[in-house]
Amino acid sequence: MKIAVCIKQVPGTTQVEVDPETGTLKRDGVESKLNPYDLYALETALRLKEELGAEVVALTMGPPQAEAILREAFMMGADDAVLVSDRRFAGADVLATSYAISQALRAAGPFDLVICGRQTTDGDTAQVGAELAEFLGIPHVANVVRVVRANRAELTLVCDLPLELQTVALPLPALICVEKSIGEPRLPSYRLKLATAELPIRKLSLADLPDSDEKHYGLNGSPTQVIRIFPPETDGMRERWDGPAAEIARRLGEYLFTHKFLQQPR
Repeated sequence: MKIAVCIKQVPGTTQVEVDPETGTLKRDGVESKLNPYDLYALETALRLKEELGAEVVALTMGPPQAEAILREAFMMGADDAVLVSDRRFAGADVLATSYAISQALRAAGPFDLVICGRQTTDGDTAQVGAELAEFLGIPHVANVVRVVRANRAELTLVCDLPLELQTVALPLPALICVEKSIGEPRLPSYRLKLATAELPIRKLSLADLPDSDEKHYGLNGSPTQVIRIFPPETDGMRERWDGPAAEIARRLGEYLFTHKFLQQPR
């Protein structure tokens, strides 16, 4: 069984500049980290590896420095890693990103299972997983909170829907997007860091993909364009209230209702 885990390097700070021409984040020289939601995807794959003897491949699309998070995946227990990197992928919207990753999965696969985290902290669209599955032509399930049973042909999963929990039988190959409640990620291992320090990372560029038409990637392949993007405004104003707890609670309630943070009960 071969499992791909899609991970992403995201800014490790909120102080990120925006390119005024393309509307995209300026990532060069910015402190970065492994997307927190992807840690849960990795943990899910590693538990399946322990149960079924699967091979876990971490895959990311990004600039050359994204190799750092693939090394972190090795330290958690991944067996192989793929870096998808090409300047022609830059500026991709969700659709172009999903298409590029789907092509990379085809080039690096085949895979029995693809696992994604719920979303990334820099985009927050939660759309890449579903679009990946559509491009790959495989079934998918989102909001997965538990793997009930697993074998090499099928997974039985529990999904957290808005009003209920749903149990789903999913035939493989397939893709799943997992929630943070699926299980606490393990810590990176120093022993694995030493053992995997020399492991090669496979690198794929546009020329290595089944579809190498650059019109389908990056800004060229993005049907949506960002009109304006900006960091949220911050206000350093502070107000301190002193007095009995009951009086402070009353004032706080009035403030929240007045400023529409809460609605008055009907």
